[in-house]
Parts: sequence; structure tokens; C-alpha cells
Amino acid sequence: MVVLNKIYTRTGDGGDTALSDGTRVAKHDPRVEAYGTVDELNATLGLCRLHAAGDLAVRIAVIQNDLFDLGADLSRPNMAADADAPYPVLRIVQSQVDRLESEIDAMNAALSALRSFILPGGSTLAAHLHLARTVARRAERRATELATQGDANPAAIRYLNRLSDWLFVAGRVANGNGAGDILWVPGASR
Repeated sequence: MVVLNKIYTRTGDGGDTALSDGTRVAKHDPRVEAYGTVDELNATLGLCRLHAAGDLAVRIAVIQNDLFDLGADLSRPNMAADADAPYPVLRIVQSQVDRLESEIDAMNAALSALRSFILPGGSTLAAHLHLARTVARRAERRATELATQGDANPAAIRYLNRLSDWLFVAGRVANGNGAGDILWVPGASR
């Protein structure tokens, strides 16, 4: 359980921050960039939830919780030392990726096949979901960059990859199961 009695600590005033294992790094460190972008994605999904209802709102809430797990995962370097940690280390697991895939398949079953790319927009919820999708893609780029420079949980990267797909399909669902999708017309303004 996390207890936050004091919000500011002044420990980061010099431009560094602590990772979850206590290591101090620059606030622009690739690891901080990765989990910071996941935090931005979570905030974007908070906007989506304002416009969602029913099952979609519930699924978004689950994903938001997953994203806190993902941030905790990315904030802890050295996966090889997990077994020696004094507490259970929180990592994204394959079952979370599998759940996204199952939900994508279920949502996609009601949609007609695409005949063109989709322009972000349509309903308010769809527009917010498409924005979240682009933030998810950036978070994935940050996490894969981190993986090339050190260690990153492969399941975390798979989760971000599936999540952007989930958000795309959810955007179509939010557009009346695709009926309100705005299709790209190549060269339309030439």
C-alpha cells in the first residue's frame, strides 16, 4: 500500500529523481521518459473515461490501473535483481497482454472491415481515444528505446503495442461501431 502524507519532498529540485529501487537519475533519463509518457497516457485515458459509459468505461478503468503497474515496472531497472528485492516487484505479465488481445477481438467482431485509413475524430470519445492511441505509440517508442539501452520487460513493450491497437478499435466502437468513422480520402484536397 502506498501512503503519501507529503506531496513535495524537494529531493528533485536539482534535476534528478529516484527510481523505484532508490537509484537516482536525471529527470530526462530514458527510463523516466518512458514511465513519464505512460503517466501522460493514463491522464489522457482519464479524459476518455469522462465520455465513456458502460463496459467501455469499465475496460478503460482497468487499463488505467494496468498503466500504474506499467509505470512501476518501467521505474525499476535491473530485472535480473527482482528475486533479491525486499518486496514483490510489480511487472506487467503476459495475461494482461492476452486480456487486451481478447478484448480487441471481441470489439472488432462487430465492426466492418476497413477500406481506408481513419482520420482521428468522429465522436468526442473517439477523438480522445485516438489521441490516447498516439500517446500509447510514443510510450512504446520510449520503452523500446529503453530496452536498447538497458533492460526493459518485454511484456511491458507488448502491452503498449497491444494497447495502441485496443485504443484504435475502441475508437471505432465509440464511433457507432465504425458508422461514424471519418475515412481518409487520399489526395482529396489536391
